[in-house]
Amino acid sequence: MDYGFFRVAAAVPRVQIADVEFNSDSIIRLIDKAEERKASLVVFPELSVTGYTCLDLFGQSLLLTASEEAVKKIADHTRGKHATVVVGAPVRYRGRLYNCAVVIRNGGIKGIVPKIYLPTYAEFDEGRWFASGSDFLSPSNTRVGRFVDDGRNHYRDGFDSVTRYCGQRCNLSPNLLFSIGRTTFGIEICEDFWTPVPPSSFLAPSGAQVIVNISASNEVAGKHNKRREFVINQSGRTVSGYVYCSAGYGESTMDTVYGGSAIICEDGELLAENARFQMEDSITFADIDIEKIGVHRQKKNSFRGMAPDGTSACEYSNLYCRFEIGDPAPTDFSDSLYRKVEPHPFLPEDDPAEEAEACQEILSIQSTGLAARMEHIGCKKAVIGISGGLDSTLALIVTAMAFDKLGYNRSGIIGITMPGLGTTVRTKSNAVDLMEALGVTSREISVVPAVEQHFKDIGHDPAVMDSTYENAQARERTQILMDTANQENGLVIGTGDLSELALGWCTYNGDHMSMYGVNASVPKTLIRHLVRWAAENVFTAPAVSGGRPAAEILVDIVETPISPELMPADQKGEIKQKTEDLIGPYELHDFFIYNLMLHGYSPSKIYFLACRAFSGKYDKETILKWLKKFYWRFFSQQFKRSCMPDGPKISPVSFSPRGDFRMPSDAKVHLWISELEAL
Repeated sequence: MDYGFFRVAAAVPRVQIADVEFNSDSIIRLIDKAEERKASLVVFPELSVTGYTCLDLFGQSLLLTASEEAVKKIADHTRGKHATVVVGAPVRYRGRLYNCAVVIRNGGIKGIVPKIYLPTYAEFDEGRWFASGSDFLSPSNTRVGRFVDDGRNHYRDGFDSVTRYCGQRCNLSPNLLFSIGRTTFGIEICEDFWTPVPPSSFLAPSGAQVIVNISASNEVAGKHNKRREFVINQSGRTVSGYVYCSAGYGESTMDTVYGGSAIICEDGELLAENARFQMEDSITFADIDIEKIGVHRQKKNSFRGMAPDGTSACEYSNLYCRFEIGDPAPTDFSDSLYRKVEPHPFLPEDDPAEEAEACQEILSIQSTGLAARMEHIGCKKAVIGISGGLDSTLALIVTAMAFDKLGYNRSGIIGITMPGLGTTVRTKSNAVDLMEALGVTSREISVVPAVEQHFKDIGHDPAVMDSTYENAQARERTQILMDTANQENGLVIGTGDLSELALGWCTYNGDHMSMYGVNASVPKTLIRHLVRWAAENVFTAPAVSGGRPAAEILVDIVETPISPELMPADQKGEIKQKTEDLIGPYELHDFFIYNLMLHGYSPSKIYFLACRAFSGKYDKETILKWLKKFYWRFFSQQFKRSCMPDGPKISPVSFSPRGDFRMPSDAKVHLWISELEAL
């Protein structure tokens, strides 16, 4: 199955200046490697057939004729192959010479795209040899005329720029798009990309999901980082896959050195990059997620909006002629996948500096949101149920930070531990000790007497430990918090997280409800990470007055099994009711949430990716079991998300019915479960 992926390759051949035979042989070798790996599109650098640094040799007719013959040799070699090839070559047309990208497929020249912006500054002097592709940007050179594809020739005869190249008739124009199956790509060449409004800014909204850039960008100290960031950012702005391939070893070093940079990005993320300064051929592969690009473009209504001059993207798309050039390679992505599948997509990058920045930013967003709400309503007290678990711990940390921002004394934070029918010594001790360490007001109110009376009132047998047994405790705790907030003129801080909202793992009008939910957009895996980071980097002060140090308490909370503690402990007093035994590992569910909500993936694709991401940790049967459970709970529990409290958006995913997510509570899950049943 293709799962919506499209395999590309950025190939950097070793070249020799003006030696077209050597260069074409290098290109052919790399085409064969791309074909072996089942790549659908293989991209070579700018002027790779001749070498970019030929300088005034581009004025030699012999070189240009030999270059065209070399392209024909390359085209002939592609017969019977599945890869579409983009090579750089000089092309003559009506007495002018153009720096071009030649698109080749199965022996045919499918189109030629000329470079528009020719640098003539610093070390560059392309205007000395080449004409600009802007020569072809005229009203008569648009999508008109009869399309011709007789198996050899491939062009639209209404273009002014129909030319004969390598013995074939084809179109020469910057306004060409090429489709391989469901994937469309467009081309810009080197300097085109560095301009204020590059061609890709029009190619993408006109339908190109992949942008190809054939380049010859020399190396200057510090330039590569800037170049990489430009490529990553442009792929993000255009919501596209971006394949950048630059000239490498063998180019003249008379005044410049070419490192052979190959960069493949997708929607603002780096997928693959080669090592520069290699002295032999290199090829870099990546699988671009075309399905994800389509979903993201569909969601962003501004993607096909207006240009500053009022021209719509649809009007721009009329300038482009799209050529259907064949099917993609028969790539089995279940056999090999050239992209990293991140098992913990919500977590910060595994880099200490970036991790610290991300954690600090998340805590700042949460605490600033709470501080703004409290200041707005003139509230100087907060009420939190402290269980000794992860969620209430993060909420307490955030609330303390908000009070610090506002200049309020932390004694205005009223932390209430409410032992119930399943509370253990470990969690209760951690709750009490943490409140002491952070200097907040600590109270203890047992819910057991009230719950036992409630069971009598409604005629429930406490020996029947069902949902009534559990939910009565959760609702009693919420009532205590709400009424205490009334007494103290305070705000009840919600502790529930994104993962619990996705699964509906909360008691309706119990822990489901609060006055401001600071964790509502934070998944469980991230909460665990944030609390551990805070222990190691923020709360490092020694204990006060003989108590336990905050860092020690926080680490123990992170290592405590996740549990609502609504069932009695075991005979040793340990937690018996472990959430992940009941609903599955949170790291799996957070993976499911991320890929469902952000990318709109089908169940089968999420299953495929999860099997790769968690290979060696969970077997396929376990992943499928919990994925089915996830979908069932996700659909059946929407009613809880439809009336969730206010809270700040932290992660890319939010279930707020006022913001990111609107779903009918009576939507049926059959379609999604049926796909999983068929696996």
